[in-house]
Amino acid sequence: MAGTPFDLQLLNFCAALLLLLSFAMLAQRRIVTLVNLLAIQGAVLLVATLLLAWRTGEHHLYLSAALTLALKVVFLPWILHRLIRRLQVYWDTEPLLNISGTMLIGLLVVVFAFGLAQPISALASTATRNAIGIAVAVILLSFVTMITRRKAMSQVVGFLSMENGLFFGAMSATYGMPMIVEFGVALDVLVAVLVLGIFFFQIREQFDSLDLHHLESLKESQPLYEGPREGSPGSTVSGRMPAQKESR
Repeated sequence: MAGTPFDLQLLNFCAALLLLLSFAMLAQRRIVTLVNLLAIQGAVLLVATLLLAWRTGEHHLYLSAALTLALKVVFLPWILHRLIRRLQVYWDTEPLLNISGTMLIGLLVVVFAFGLAQPISALASTATRNAIGIAVAVILLSFVTMITRRKAMSQVVGFLSMENGLFFGAMSATYGMPMIVEFGVALDVLVAVLVLGIFFFQIREQFDSLDLHHLESLKESQPLYEGPREGSPGSTVSGRMPAQKESR
């Protein structure tokens, strides 16, 4: 570490913070705290982007940092907090696994992520290639967060954290994506959150809960075609349509 530049040490520190925040989100059951951790993760990603822009001289990374500040640090957490207050959903009380089992799976996922990222890190030529394993670990931990939660709000937070991991991985491997791609991804994420907000209200109105296991109980109430009712014009005793007379 003595020969490592100070800015690169700060970048590695930001990568370690992203990983720790992903573990904290994996163990968190209070949804308000989960959204706050997502905002902190966005702020750490903002600092890492600014450090990398200053180190490499890539000016498009400053635009990426501004987009991260506006969308991931301010706007999306604000929308999620409003949804939490409107829907009054504060706890994810019924996870599929307990905290100990979830954290054990998280440790195994991190080991797998670092093994998976080794070939990618060997091919990358950037100074931050050692952080690619952390980026893959953040993506997989966010995926574990999504599949172990029942509340729709927690799953959306996991989805947004996964997008943060993808952005950090692209930044570590290639010094960021082209701006047109970043703007497209940001627009897709924003539209997805807005649509999911409408989806939350529909679930709450239908089931009085945001627990997604209620969706498994949906069944077809009526077949698409029942045929004419008995006694109605053009019906027979068996309920089938009468056969048409042959034309002469």
